[in-house]
Amino acid sequence: MKAASCFHTPKHGYTEQSEYGLMYMMQKSRFELLNLTAYVTLAAVTAIALWDINRILVRWLAMGLLLTFGILQSRLPEQDGSRHSRRLGNLIILLQTGVIVGLIQVSGVGPIFITLLFILSVNAMLYNALKAGMVWLAVFSLLSGWIFFDLDQGGISASLRYMLIYAGGFLFFGITTQALAQARQAQQQNNLLLKELQAKNQQLEEYARQVETLAVVEERNRLAREMHDTVGHRLTAAAVQLEAAQRLVPTDPERASSLIGSGRQQVRDALQDVRQTVGRLREPVEIELSLPQALRRLTAGFQEATGLQIHLEIEPEDKSYSAAQRLALYRCAQEGLTNIQRHAEASQAWIKFNHSQHRAVLQISDNGKGVPDAGETSLTPGYGLRGLQERASQLGGSASLTNRPEGGAVLSFQIPVKEN
Repeated sequence: MKAASCFHTPKHGYTEQSEYGLMYMMQKSRFELLNLTAYVTLAAVTAIALWDINRILVRWLAMGLLLTFGILQSRLPEQDGSRHSRRLGNLIILLQTGVIVGLIQVSGVGPIFITLLFILSVNAMLYNALKAGMVWLAVFSLLSGWIFFDLDQGGISASLRYMLIYAGGFLFFGITTQALAQARQAQQQNNLLLKELQAKNQQLEEYARQVETLAVVEERNRLAREMHDTVGHRLTAAAVQLEAAQRLVPTDPERASSLIGSGRQQVRDALQDVRQTVGRLREPVEIELSLPQALRRLTAGFQEATGLQIHLEIEPEDKSYSAAQRLALYRCAQEGLTNIQRHAEASQAWIKFNHSQHRAVLQISDNGKGVPDAGETSLTPGYGLRGLQERASQLGGSASLTNRPEGGAVLSFQIPVKEN
């Protein structure tokens, strides 16, 4: 069995610089001080007892019993709260009590050895709950009263007085130790909780980094596909047309000129696609503009680039938007206009932004060809529209793409917001 005093405390991996580490070290130093006090008390009792005992044989026997008491003290198990630890601790306390009774019976020197019961009152509280510890203190009090009565130290009345005095001392040491033990146990639990919290914090930070990385990768993939589908397609067509024009220059200059003009238009369209993509990366909604201002700037730039006539209907901003909400609404308008330009074959578009019953509602509609077989609340499987639905779900809202009764399509995006 591993040797340990009754005041042994387990080590934890916390530094003294942290608040919990300092509190733990304070608790540890208090128990180490109590441990030192126990051995100092034992040494003092040994010195006084050997001085008072005149017979050589009795002196050696008392020394042996005191050494046994000290050895038992050092063999107390570590206080880990287990049943085995409590049982072994109580067994050693019982043996120490027997050693004290033996010392008194052998030497006839009672009061000095009763002092050792103060050490046992501390041990009893460390290895027992309050109720069981109080039973041990009652036993020690009755034992001290019996010892004074057995040694004929003034009769029953005097024995009772001594018993009450020592009972008060046992109670004081026991309750103080119990309070320290509870404080140490609470501190150990706090340390474990802090360690678990730090581990959870690290996990959350790691998850946040992974989410951020996935978001970046997702955006890069979207931009790569967009550049491939627009700029790549236009530049490929332009290259084919220019190659054909080069072959036709000697034989059919008029046809070659027509192909060169078509290729030049493809290059211009590709350049416009690049400008739109770069413009989307500037994120005005995240920098200095309010949401209505950002939507107006987006609309003006898109209308100038595409020639699409866009009608705006935006209510004043009277609600509190988080950065995520503002970005989601801006992205919805951006994606809606892009889809109209690519697929709708529309000449006009409408952007309506309003607040209704604690919700922000953004609608982008057009007079184009509409959405074939569109459901009432579902989006088409395009990547951008799926992304909008994911953004809406994350914010507790919804997104839908439906056909407009007057012709064309309507993209609706709504999220809950707070009023100012």
